[in-house]
Amino acid sequence: MSRFFVALLPPQDIQDYANEIKHYFADCYASSGALKSPPHITLQPPFEWADANLPLLEASLKEFANGQQPVPITLKGFNAFAPRVIYINVVRSQELLTLQADLMAHTESNLGIVDQVSKTRPFAPHLTVAFRDLTKQNFKAAWPEFESRHLHLEFTADKLTLLLHDGKRWNIKRELAFFSGSN
Repeated sequence: MSRFFVALLPPQDIQDYANEIKHYFADCYASSGALKSPPHITLQPPFEWADANLPLLEASLKEFANGQQPVPITLKGFNAFAPRVIYINVVRSQELLTLQADLMAHTESNLGIVDQVSKTRPFAPHLTVAFRDLTKQNFKAAWPEFESRHLHLEFTADKLTLLLHDGKRWNIKRELAFFSGSN
């Protein structure tokens, strides 16, 4: 069994910016946990999947992605899940909420993947820059610095990314393009 999750990854320039902030948290606030994955917006939280059935997982996600239109994403400012997580805020658009709900329904009905926690709370899209190993004390020190920091970035998400955990960090396993109308 391996651990996977499905996410939207921003383009490289926005990943680079988010990684700079993650490194800042590692250097200034001893929080490096967020560096263990590329910057991302989680759509399907981590789940276990049998390695032998990987082709089925990838084929099902590819089928889902082929039915999706690209989704405009806006990143605006910073927010927090106090007292441990600081993230780049993702504006909750109807397209993004629908994409996430449709993906969860697809993985449940076609693959039997169910995330119980997601069923009990609304989807809160975010792009984490510090979490887990950010102490409450360092959160209190860092949050005022980021609470009012201006940030406004936009991009179009045109693919799903399947990430695989190698025991230490999350790596891109497969990218699955949305339907673009031209292919």
